Amino acid sequence: MLKGKTALVTGSTSGIGLGIAIELAKQGANIVMNGFGDHEGPKKEIEALGVKVEYHGADMSKPAEIEAMMKFAAEKFGGVDILVNNAGIQYVAPIQDFPPERWDAIIAINLSSAFHTSRLAIPHMKQKNWGRIINIASAHGLVASKEKSAYVAAKHGIVGLTKVAALELATSGVTANAICPGWVLTPLVQKQIDDRAAKEGITVDQATRELLGEKEPSLQFTTPEQLGGLAVFFCSPAADNVRGQAWAHDGGWTAQ
Repeated sequence: MLKGKTALVTGSTSGIGLGIAIELAKQGANIVMNGFGDHEGPKKEIEALGVKVEYHGADMSKPAEIEAMMKFAAEKFGGVDILVNNAGIQYVAPIQDFPPERWDAIIAINLSSAFHTSRLAIPHMKQKNWGRIINIASAHGLVASKEKSAYVAAKHGIVGLTKVAALELATSGVTANAICPGWVLTPLVQKQIDDRAAKEGITVDQATRELLGEKEPSLQFTTPEQLGGLAVFFCSPAADNVRGQAWAHDGGWTAQ
């Protein structure tokens, strides 16, 4: 379905981003990967699906590096047709104890980076009259939790940015939508579980059950593959007129 298209997925060396990149590649999209840590293994995994893959290690907190990455994508593939803004970091503390530098970093990576990639991708998409902007928000883009002020603020901001982009592009073939996952067992979430187990003196399995039970009625993690499937749907003709949505994929979290 996506043969000849190019997808740039930020934060795609592991977790949600890698899952989405793989599902888009299965549909024939060439992939521009981005993220920290090992990228050679994930790159080979995607290449095995028969598509072209390039990697750029832009630091998503730095606009100049984001611009270099978008230029790199244009040089390699002619431009970005599908933009998946997924890169994110987390820090947990009460507002009065929240380090200002942590706030700045979370806002930069989780929110501002999506603005910078979008502003640079939209001209190419409008020229072709086809494009997809898929912003990975969170259940925390719709509701809040304690001690996550920066993350919740950034994810609410992502939902707002998505709606503005959708309205500005409403008469074109370019759509913008957000995916709002609940708990996904990524390295970021596993660290929260491990920290909880250590803090409370309980097993990792018990900490996992408690984490899910507090928020997610299904008591199940959403998988990166499922989120990738939703991203594929957003890229399909069936979603041509799905615009500005914040699509909860959260096991009932925000239905409560």
